[in-house]
Amino acid sequence: MTHSVRVVCRPAVRDGFSLAGVRSVPAVDASEAAAVLAGLVEQSGTGVVLVEESLYRALPEELRDSLEHRAVPVVVPFPGPRAAGERPSAEADLVELLRSAIGYRVRLR
Repeated sequence: MTHSVRVVCRPAVRDGFSLAGVRSVPAVDASEAAAVLAGLVEQSGTGVVLVEESLYRALPEELRDSLEHRAVPVVVPFPGPRAAGERPSAEADLVELLRSAIGYRVRLR
């Protein structure tokens, strides 16, 4: 079976994914993102759903928990565009990714 990648992001970010050939679905707020995610997780061909981090963090906690405990599709938040100087370090991004994946905060040296 072939699985696809889908993206849920703000309309301003959508064009970049479209240019890369990845189907994206725009959502302007958490309620729209929640509705879109509900549809995507029920589609049998969806393997990975990338969700813009700002939308993902605004989702209700119980929805985030249920998404994190699903085997398929894998739901992965990604950082959206930020103003200069706002970007956390690559190490901070990696630590947060590991924390969400294994449920434990890792200390990198």
